[in-house]
Amino acid sequence: MKSKPVVMDRLHTVHTSYEVDLVLENNITLVSGDSGEGKSAVYSFIEELATEDRRIRCFSYKDINNNYKNSIRRSKGKLFVIDNADLLLDDKTRKYIATDGNNQYLIIGRNPTGLLLTTDNVWELKSNTYDSVTTFTLVNNLKMKQPLV
Repeated sequence: MKSKPVVMDRLHTVHTSYEVDLVLENNITLVSGDSGEGKSAVYSFIEELATEDRRIRCFSYKDINNNYKNSIRRSKGKLFVIDNADLLLDDKTRKYIATDGNNQYLIIGRNPTGLLLTTDNVWELKSNTYDSVTTFTLVNNLKMKQPLV
């Protein structure tokens, strides 16, 4: 399901010798990829950015016992960045996210079930190092346009 971002179309931050430069084309972006690609590092850089940018809210496995689901349901105009989404998101929350037109989601995980995504929504994290600066970007390597349900 492709829909315009409701909060931001680009997420950019610099942390020491790391740069995160993510172009967000959809309201829901699933970031997938192999272990060791830097997904957790990028999450921590965005989590640091969230202390300055009130539009960004971050949740990870550390929040599994907290009331993050109600926070999502009560919010408007937020970019929710969810790390370890496969552990955090139950079916009911996935269904809510899939139809939420008030917030935007950057979901780090491997399981798109229940989010009503197409390949337009699924991206891989890539890194490139130049002059001692590692830049993280998103790349959509999926060719077929089919629902991932």
